[in-house]
Amino acid sequence: MSAIVSSSGRPTFSKASPLLRGKIALEEHSMTDHFDATKTLPDSENTSEHAFNDEAYMSDVVKRLADVESRVKDMDASGIDISCVSLTMPGIEGIFDAPTAVSMARKVNDQLHKTYRTGPHAHRFRVWGCVPMQDPEAAAAEAERCIKQLGCCGILINGHSNIGGPNTIQYLDEPQCEPFWAKIHELDVPVYLHPRLPAPDQQRAFRGYDFLLGSAYAFGRETAEHALRLMVSGLFDRYPNCKVILGHCGEGLPFTIHRVDHRLRHSQPGKSGPHKHPLAHYLNTNFWATCSGVQREGTLLDTIREMGEERVLFSVDYPYEDMQELSAWFDGLQLSENTRKRVGFLNARALLKLD
Repeated sequence: MSAIVSSSGRPTFSKASPLLRGKIALEEHSMTDHFDATKTLPDSENTSEHAFNDEAYMSDVVKRLADVESRVKDMDASGIDISCVSLTMPGIEGIFDAPTAVSMARKVNDQLHKTYRTGPHAHRFRVWGCVPMQDPEAAAAEAERCIKQLGCCGILINGHSNIGGPNTIQYLDEPQCEPFWAKIHELDVPVYLHPRLPAPDQQRAFRGYDFLLGSAYAFGRETAEHALRLMVSGLFDRYPNCKVILGHCGEGLPFTIHRVDHRLRHSQPGKSGPHKHPLAHYLNTNFWATCSGVQREGTLLDTIREMGEERVLFSVDYPYEDMQELSAWFDGLQLSENTRKRVGFLNARALLKLD
């Protein structure tokens, strides 16, 4: 098949011919003018994948991150009714100074709300709030403000948070993050765990092959490991109603979780974490997966088989991916119409409590 060019100007193998209208896309990224959210603050080497990407592609991405009109035009051409927008990675999590992260999160949330939830296109968007996990108490307070005052659909966190420097990082299962999870449990909203690069001092395996550090591979590995930490920590035993969304068909966990459980049977007593259930239990109880950035029918179908069609959701990963290309792929899959609607929008409406 010969490549064609989509409305974004990028090469694609899919023509835009949406069969399913009303789709809801959950992993869709944006930018504000407060700081460059595609880099850490201060900028540090090997903390952003953008240095590895084609310059023309990245120029188009950066332009589209803040272009609401182009976003709506692409949504219309792709049969997407609602986009759930978030601050692009590493975002607030990449700010080294905790007080700066606290003040910046508030500014960013206010601007995202103004940009997407007011004006003529407000009905086409929802917003994921961002929080300063460098200060978990402040993160809990900002999460409450996001949900109760700004009407955010949930909280999106770009992986680990920097605490003072590029290699001093914090994962969400660590004890100091407890106030945040207690608040999320109280608010009863999902957390979208989005990828970012591994910390620089964890990148030895990629030395000489830096192009694998980002979305091509290391994103998924880093996020899967983060999700496993949440599972084995006992978080979901303490807060059984907490809901976490993973992109990219679950970052590979639907295909590896049973192997992990199988081998943990042979762990030394008391040496495999305080969790009370097999990890597959948490994957199928506390996690949802989107198909963002995945264009492989077998991968999506296997994710549905492992997690159930009620726990899988449509997404694009715009503007890093092309709405028309991903939508044409999804709309052309050999799915029952019931499954297509569930994944396309019904599951998102239920999970995000959309009107």
